[in-house]
Amino acid sequence: MIKRNLLIIILCWMCQTLVSAQDDFLTERRAVKADGYPFWVYTPKDYAAYKEITPLIIFLHGASLRGTDMDKVLKYGPLDAVKMGLEIPALIVAPQNPKGHWDVQKLNDILEWMKKHYVFNPWRVYVIGMSLGGYGTLDFAGAYPDKIAAAIALCGGSTLRNYRGLGELPLWIIHGTADKSVKVEESKKVVDAMQSLHADGRLRYEWIKGASHGALARYFYLADTYDWLFMHTLNEPFRPVDTSIQITADERTNAYRSFTRRKEELKIE
Repeated sequence: MIKRNLLIIILCWMCQTLVSAQDDFLTERRAVKADGYPFWVYTPKDYAAYKEITPLIIFLHGASLRGTDMDKVLKYGPLDAVKMGLEIPALIVAPQNPKGHWDVQKLNDILEWMKKHYVFNPWRVYVIGMSLGGYGTLDFAGAYPDKIAAAIALCGGSTLRNYRGLGELPLWIIHGTADKSVKVEESKKVVDAMQSLHADGRLRYEWIKGASHGALARYFYLADTYDWLFMHTLNEPFRPVDTSIQITADERTNAYRSFTRRKEELKIE
């Protein structure tokens, strides 16, 4: 009886250890400066063996996830995709914005903190965001093009006054034509401005016919989305924008079907 109880205790301890090991992959961090953003850091499987070549992805959420409840940041996006089973071989940083537009200086503070406290490939830093996060993606990439290897902005826009910085990196802007929350014209303004400046040599854009606002969340659950980012690296200063990776309508439609939980009902702003 004593041996049996001891065995049960050992098994319980092993289970707790395994759970703890899995939980350690996702770490909540406090703001690195006063009035800064708190953020999640995800470390991928086998990170310890591949630190120096590991990419870094910064994910910026939309307005509906603003606040002070960090668990809201896990509702959709790359971290949720990982939780659902998608393998993303990168460090993922997901800050939470309490209110207002994304502050690019605060985002840069997080990036510089990551450089001091984590080992990763500095040539492979990427930004992806949706809705308000799409605005933040374009604002951040345009303000710090020398630090971002490539960026994807989903159904957003920009508050930048000068779009020249956006022309210095591979950029993919995607927007649905049936978006009622953020009109497609917001993304078109950015594209038109870049074209007028002849800063669109590394710009890729798509207007997805009939797609609603929330429909673009599917991109977070497709491996091709992250593969496209990884095609670009900062140590190639004249790198062209990749057009070999094409995400079809069928792939978008079926983005959630390999997962146990479907996301069609998400309300994303």
